[in-house]
Amino acid sequence: MTRFMRAAGAPDFDALHRWSIAQKEAFWAGLWRFTGVVADERPGREPWDTVFRGDNRVTPPTPGTGPAWFEGARLNFAENLLRHRGPREALVFWNELGRQRSLTFDELAAEVGRVAHGLRNSGVVAGDRVAGFLPNIPEAVIAMLAATSLGAVWSSCSPDFGVNGVLDRFGQIEPKVLFAASSYRYNGREIDCIERVRDIVQRIPSIKRLVVAPYLSAQGALPGGAEWFADFGAPAAPTFARLPFAHPVYIMYSSGTTGLPKCMVHGAGGTLLQHLKEHVLHGDLGTDDRLFYFTTCGWMMWNWLVSGLATGATVVLYDGAPLLQARPILWDMAEAERVTTFGTSARWIAMADKEGLAPRGTHDVGALRAILSTGSPLAPQGFDYVYRDVKPDVRLSSISGGTDIISCFALGNPALPVWRGEIQCRGLGMDVRVFDEAGGELRSGTGELVCATPFPSMPVSFWNDPDGAQYRAAYFEKFPGVWRHGDWCELTASGGMVIHGRSDATLNPGGVRIGTAEIYRQVEQLAEVLESVVVGQDVVSGGGVDVRIVLFVRLRDGLRLDEPLRDRIRRRIRENASPHHVPKTIIQVADIPRTISGKITELAVRDVIHGRPVRNTEALANPSALDLYRNLPELG
Repeated sequence: MTRFMRAAGAPDFDALHRWSIAQKEAFWAGLWRFTGVVADERPGREPWDTVFRGDNRVTPPTPGTGPAWFEGARLNFAENLLRHRGPREALVFWNELGRQRSLTFDELAAEVGRVAHGLRNSGVVAGDRVAGFLPNIPEAVIAMLAATSLGAVWSSCSPDFGVNGVLDRFGQIEPKVLFAASSYRYNGREIDCIERVRDIVQRIPSIKRLVVAPYLSAQGALPGGAEWFADFGAPAAPTFARLPFAHPVYIMYSSGTTGLPKCMVHGAGGTLLQHLKEHVLHGDLGTDDRLFYFTTCGWMMWNWLVSGLATGATVVLYDGAPLLQARPILWDMAEAERVTTFGTSARWIAMADKEGLAPRGTHDVGALRAILSTGSPLAPQGFDYVYRDVKPDVRLSSISGGTDIISCFALGNPALPVWRGEIQCRGLGMDVRVFDEAGGELRSGTGELVCATPFPSMPVSFWNDPDGAQYRAAYFEKFPGVWRHGDWCELTASGGMVIHGRSDATLNPGGVRIGTAEIYRQVEQLAEVLESVVVGQDVVSGGGVDVRIVLFVRLRDGLRLDEPLRDRIRRRIRENASPHHVPKTIIQVADIPRTISGKITELAVRDVIHGRPVRNTEALANPSALDLYRNLPELG
């Protein structure tokens, strides 16, 4: 970051960020050169015709009108991720039983060449879809790189999805080849996948080839016509189809809790350039680093993690439960692998704190330079835990973005201090602002997170959305020409940002708008509370409709929510937030519904307590938990 800042002639990061917005063509072209993007070279000319075409309005990319980036450039996503060669470890794989295997950069390239040969012989060409129903194992990375080396489009789901959840996603995009695993392991249990895989293939007619990785034990016979991963393809050096900057590389999905998941198509160039920016500048990653992020193949952080290969860093994969009773598996892994950047979720940090995990005293974390957290806002006490019990001189970076942009709007910075409870900075080249309800910019106070000018990692399209109506409705209806992301946030005096939750889940009691994270930050500091979910319930008041705050808490095993604990919860919220934040009703529940990527589903809970149907429970990891919220007498 400091080298890039000096090259740009910026005296500090604030100046660099302002320049990256005001001179976006110079910034993104400079980033391309600084990170060494591999593309077709044109002697005496830049690899592109124009860096950017269009005005400063943020709208869905439309052929001929923009916004468009790096027209004329031709590159390949997989080639950039495989630019490094040699005997150093590229991938290291762990599961709940410990270290399983590793691949060097040379071995990874050879495997990608072999599988790409199999895809090519299966008739896969640029633009075809290849899908993965896989745990976070090396075969997932190999298959993705093989597909994208040909210019095919990769899309993946984790194996904890039910059949209908997979059909809702892959059924829309019609993949030609499906990669799957025979089973996976979670929390000590081995879970067979073969029957679900057989069902999926039978119900998606576009799938012509099924390739199965025999992970763990190969349970059951292979479905007819399927083949094992090791038998797919023949030895071949990888080759790379260089295609336009905006050529599709990934199809990602919205959570699908309010209907059929939206299929967001991301371009190879925009994804690559954003990830290089975030890894090289904001993450300070290089060839000596070992990068880990706890994720599944159904979450965008998997795509983000794998892009770390482009920096020459070793990528550490883990498949399984993040917290095991038998051992602190992730800290064992971090110590053994000398992980330098450790990524996880805010929920995991909170649970590790509750469980009393203190690796500072039990593990050698000397190699650790950075801890990243995302998935939900990281509460101030999460910062306290990391600096008290993990490592006092680590850089703790809360990061925030989304599947929609396959990257971050706000994230860490190795050249800035860490402020308790804050995200360090807004991303370079990202014109992130805070708007009020009328579209006025706020310098202080809470409001909508928006991005006011275009950026390269916007989706190139939504699948099956020929006129862009679905795309426009998702981000541009409230503030035309500006990307409204759907987060409720504020800027801080130090130049950072605080996310207060999703703006569509904000609470509005008595007309005062409150972010849900403001309540979680207080409630989950109590030792008795493992986690919570807070929603607004519509109630008739004074002839109109008001909102009352309802808080659901999951307590430690054996504890009961009594009046003294309710009083302590209310008092903590009142004293540390405001009287407006105090819930009207507090209810104990045994479970809290989450999406498969681990995010609390506030909207689903809100629909249930209002008697409305939840339209797509296949998107939930634990849909039966919703039954705990139906017809509660406390809400009558």
